[in-house]
Amino acid sequence: MKNFLDRDFLLNSDTAIRLYENAADQLPIFDFHCHLSPQEVWENKPYANLTQVWLAGDHYKWRVMRMHGIGERLITGDAEDWDKFQAWAQTVPFLIGNPLYHWTHLELKTFFGIDKLLSPETALEIWEECNTKLQQPEYRPRAFIEKSRVAFIGTTDDPLSTLEYHRQLNQDKSFTAAIAPTFRPDGALVIEAPSFGDWVAQLMKITGRTIDSLESFLLALKQRVDFFHDHGGRASDHDIQKMEYVTTTIEEASTIFEKRLRNEPLSAAEGIAYRSFLLKELGKMYASKQWVMQLHMGAMRNNNTKMKQFIGKDTGFDSVGETSLAEGLSSFLDALDQENALPRTVLFNLNPKDNAVLAGMMGNFYEEGIPGKIQFGSGWWFNDHIDGMEKQMKDLANVGLLSHFIGMLTDSRSFLSYARHEYFRRILCNILGAWAEEGLVPSDMVFLEQMVKNIGYENARRYFLQR
Repeated sequence: MKNFLDRDFLLNSDTAIRLYENAADQLPIFDFHCHLSPQEVWENKPYANLTQVWLAGDHYKWRVMRMHGIGERLITGDAEDWDKFQAWAQTVPFLIGNPLYHWTHLELKTFFGIDKLLSPETALEIWEECNTKLQQPEYRPRAFIEKSRVAFIGTTDDPLSTLEYHRQLNQDKSFTAAIAPTFRPDGALVIEAPSFGDWVAQLMKITGRTIDSLESFLLALKQRVDFFHDHGGRASDHDIQKMEYVTTTIEEASTIFEKRLRNEPLSAAEGIAYRSFLLKELGKMYASKQWVMQLHMGAMRNNNTKMKQFIGKDTGFDSVGETSLAEGLSSFLDALDQENALPRTVLFNLNPKDNAVLAGMMGNFYEEGIPGKIQFGSGWWFNDHIDGMEKQMKDLANVGLLSHFIGMLTDSRSFLSYARHEYFRRILCNILGAWAEEGLVPSDMVFLEQMVKNIGYENARRYFLQR
């Protein structure tokens, strides 16, 4: 019987252990999609206690605490930080089988050198030890990034952002990781949202343009794409709850846009038509800049109306949507490809039933000289556990080229979440090690070690930076 979280954690063969130790253990991290705050990195924000660095903003943890019956006051409310941490410690022993159990203890071990299991009995001891360490400079954001060997960070940014902190970080020679903005234009695409008019008004202000037509709106968006590019941006990201695409002319889209400016109600079909047109136009802008386009598909968001009204949106009440994305996605990618304007694109699905759809879709579109131009993204959100990551990689391998896979993303607001890359790399090494020991692949360690290095870091670096 193995010990929990020992040297061979998740590695079930000698070959897997060798692969991890020789190829994965000391790899840098290319974190191409996360929700870290560039302001906190720039300011190198100190944390008064473990709750502030570990629980604040983490809707993964909030969600399971609610499932455990913890009251909202101890999750997002006005309770003292110690009381919130104590509530988390009460929850953790019940997380057996959930990846949060592994991540919690990996993070304690990796960043604080603590091997104890978190529970109500150990909570105070862990709280005091971590809080003492958090007063030291090596327990601030920049040190966490450096300790994790992070080479690149792709944040998630509204087109209205000034990118002030990205600019300052990129001018700071003492900060070794590259930090780049990612263009996330949800405000432009969700035309039905009550906030759409305000978003357009802010876009007018930040660009200095009058927006009274779709053409002027597109010019303003292009101006922001140029601005992001000048500040190191090389990627976009889109929250696509339902991948619906219909061919829409600029005349049709203009009529819809102008109706919305007049605050006239839009039909569901008009919303889909507008989004189809704008997403295609944005894709063309990305291709002209040689950016990567990321599509995160299938989240069913803010399901609890009462809690959305109480504490706001995106606070842990999201779930997996029932998707039907094959035809819409194919039509969208094909529309761009027909105009020779399909950017490198990463496809993420939240519903695991869509794995084969995305793994197969990759092979429909390609470009000479760009291995893996269309990518099937890593197991994301409700899939970033052992079974989900294994299934995603095996489904990709079965119908595509696992060798060109760009690997793991953090998708987190916590600087301690970089331990998830270790988690992913151990799972990857375990898959390849098992295949080698079962005779399903040659036991060529030089080749397999390079494959691990590529998936763990090199493929993403080449894909996003084109070098």
